[in-house]
Amino acid sequence: MSHSRPPNVAVIIPARYASTRLPKKLLLAETGKPLIRHTYEAASRATLPRSVTVACDHPEIFEAVRKFGGNVVMTDPNAPSGTDRIAEVAAGMNDVDIIVNIQGDGPELSGEAIDLVIRMLVGNPDAVMSTLATPIRNRQQLEDPACVKAVFDKNGKALYFSRSVIPRPRNWVGDLLTTEPPLFYQHVGMYAYRRDFLLALTKLPQSPLEKAESLEQLRVLDNGYEIIVGVVDEPTFGIDTPEDYRKFSARAKEQVPGE
Repeated sequence: MSHSRPPNVAVIIPARYASTRLPKKLLLAETGKPLIRHTYEAASRATLPRSVTVACDHPEIFEAVRKFGGNVVMTDPNAPSGTDRIAEVAAGMNDVDIIVNIQGDGPELSGEAIDLVIRMLVGNPDAVMSTLATPIRNRQQLEDPACVKAVFDKNGKALYFSRSVIPRPRNWVGDLLTTEPPLFYQHVGMYAYRRDFLLALTKLPQSPLEKAESLEQLRVLDNGYEIIVGVVDEPTFGIDTPEDYRKFSARAKEQVPGE
């Protein structure tokens, strides 16, 4: 990638039709817009990407995105993961340097957060991937295996990601959740990859750590690659349950008058 021009960045949103805990969640439209459109519009608020594309696996999602004028590509319905799905689309983007992977159920991501994950990768030539983390200030969230924890060094280089409490304090004291800088971070599931690395990543075998924790980013660390982590102070939660969607829908409806 030459330094004479800014990198060509593309956002790809992997969109699965079948979601286990919340059926057809990307098509839920209580707010007046399908969830996938909220995420697409959030991605479009970032200033650094040149394009946003949905990589879907089902005609209904394809049509929903077409209907609001979004870019959408149909991918292999049997793709093993979202990463494989975006790699399938990225393979055809020969002029793109960096691919940003945003989950389809992240309608409240800020444009600033997306720009940050891109800047982190551009500014760290040794890293093949970048991602984000946000401070954890709540014990219940910290103990929840669905909340993935990230640990990184003072330069932002990822050391490990886990469903366990990491670091695990030997003696718990109440103010551990309020320290500055924070001790505990939740991993925010958004990634920027160098395109050539993304295409290579899907060919690497699953690692034992990845299988144990069911966290794909551990395959990257297990193979000796560097992931750089940027910190955002915004709780960006994906939508996994009917309750999550109900809360999001209420927040979205509150915001409409001031748009």
